[in-house]
Amino acid sequence: MKLQMGVVVVVSGLGLLSGLALWGQRPSPPGLSQANQAVVQGEKSVPPPIEPRPAQDIARLKHDADELATLAQTIPGGVDQATKGVLQKDLGDRLKRIEKLAKELRGQISR
Repeated sequence: MKLQMGVVVVVSGLGLLSGLALWGQRPSPPGLSQANQAVVQGEKSVPPPIEPRPAQDIARLKHDADELATLAQTIPGGVDQATKGVLQKDLGDRLKRIEKLAKELRGQISR
C-alpha cells in the first residue's frame, strides 16, 4: 500500500510540475515567428564590416592612381600624332602600362 501511495504522489507531482511549466508559457502572437525569421534573414544579408586598409596600401593605391592619370593624359597627343603619320615609339608601352596599372588598381580595390 505504501508503494502504491508513493507512486501516486510521484505521478501526481510530475503532473503538477508539467502543468506549472505549461502555465508559464503563453502562446506566441501570430506573425512572431515570421518576424523572427525575417530578422535572421536580414542578419544574413548584412555585409561584413569594412576593415581599414593599412597606410602603405593607401599610399600604393594613390601612387598607382596618380601614375595612371599622368599616363592617360599623354595618350590623346600620341593618338593625334599617329593619325598624322607620326607614331611615338613608346605609345604602345604607355598603353600597356596603363592597362597593367588599371588591372592592379581594380584588384587592390576589390580586396
